[in-house]
Amino acid sequence: MSNKKEEFVIFGNPVEHSKSPQMHNAGFENLKYNGIYKKHLLEDGNTIKDVFLQNNYKGANITVPHKEFAYKNADEVRGLANEIKAVNTYINKNGKTIAYNTDAPGFLHAIESFGNVKSVLLLGAGGTAKAISLALQQSNIEVTVLNRSEGKLEFFKKHNLKASTWEEFEIKEYDLIVNSTSAGLKDELLPCPEQILNEVLKNAKFAFDCVYGRMTPFLNLAKEKGLEIKDGEDMLLYQGVLAFELFTGVKADNKVLEAMRKGLKGE
Repeated sequence: MSNKKEEFVIFGNPVEHSKSPQMHNAGFENLKYNGIYKKHLLEDGNTIKDVFLQNNYKGANITVPHKEFAYKNADEVRGLANEIKAVNTYINKNGKTIAYNTDAPGFLHAIESFGNVKSVLLLGAGGTAKAISLALQQSNIEVTVLNRSEGKLEFFKKHNLKASTWEEFEIKEYDLIVNSTSAGLKDELLPCPEQILNEVLKNAKFAFDCVYGRMTPFLNLAKEKGLEIKDGEDMLLYQGVLAFELFTGVKADNKVLEAMRKGLKGE
């Protein structure tokens, strides 16, 4: 019986900044699970399934820009991921890739701390936005998607979600404003024109940024306006815990959750 560790990775481009390895490895350690989690820089999203299987990885997480590629290339897609058409988790089951999306439930869990949210303005239209919008829709929370260009809005309209470009947008009141774009991750950009943001933040109560580990210009602006703010750390943690359960087949208890949270914070 070989004691070789089962290998898990995060696929992304870039992937250097990812804190998933320290979070998952802390979870493995807490469970005494014989696994190791690493980063895998992947240039070409279309090769994701082949690379995953050739390396004999037991499981993987997928981050930008590969979530849609991962969906297209999977052998089998389970759950809400079929609707989202983007996946963030692969499991290797007897040489077949089984794909899931844990972003959707991870996001819902992360915004629970805000309390009662009835309406959301969602900035961006990528894989993360798809997951969040459908999760909100399933929870009967009204959601409007706002994106620079028309092209990506088709998906949301097909799912009977309100969707608008910057030009056509009519300002309304929303409880929660969510940034699902990468604006502010490595730059000082806002996710949409400042004029729109100033207007919607004026009447909102909460702001959430999927970017984690830094105060983005979006969160700074929301904080200035007195909103309760939250970065993407909890979303990353909760989607990670759900992926971890799929990886290990073990239900994560509070000890594992806390170990993973500490790992994420680098404690």
